[in-house]
Amino acid sequence: MTEFPAVPERVDPPFRDGERAALEAWLEFHRATLLHKCAGLTAEQLGRRSVPPSTMSLRGLVRHMTEVERSWFRRVLDGQQAAPLYYGPDDDDGDFDGVGRDPDHPDADTAVARELATFTGELATSRALAAAHDSLDDTGASPRHGQRVSLRWIHLHMIEEYARHNGHADLLREAIDGVTGD
Repeated sequence: MTEFPAVPERVDPPFRDGERAALEAWLEFHRATLLHKCAGLTAEQLGRRSVPPSTMSLRGLVRHMTEVERSWFRRVLDGQQAAPLYYGPDDDDGDFDGVGRDPDHPDADTAVARELATFTGELATSRALAAAHDSLDDTGASPRHGQRVSLRWIHLHMIEEYARHNGHADLLREAIDGVTGD
């Protein structure tokens, strides 16, 4: 039984910074916070569900945020036709509900290691796609909303998405082993 690896120290965003640097710093802080909440836990602990009937788990949150990163940076900002990894037309919540149903990697340790690698790879891709744009006013097309979406809006939305789910992660982690904190 392996444990979710430790993550690098989170860096508090500077109190005074330009707009883009501040958005990027806060997004990185929240990305690291999710990993911080998962650090040191076993695959079984990461997959532990919250309160029934919810299917939320820390593992599901990592999978969900992988999909969110993929959607906003690859699909919207860069216009890629990147297929979802964990959900589909027959399972809208497969990122949460599909935890533990991995026919290619039936043991949880292998699946969690693969999911972590996928998440960190998606973060690297998101960073590179954002860095390729000189301006926060650059836009991508949101197929779901039928509108142009600025890189600024994507950064703000991602911060909101992580902040909300990091609140869930706080409660999940506390229920697993009593660990609390930022």
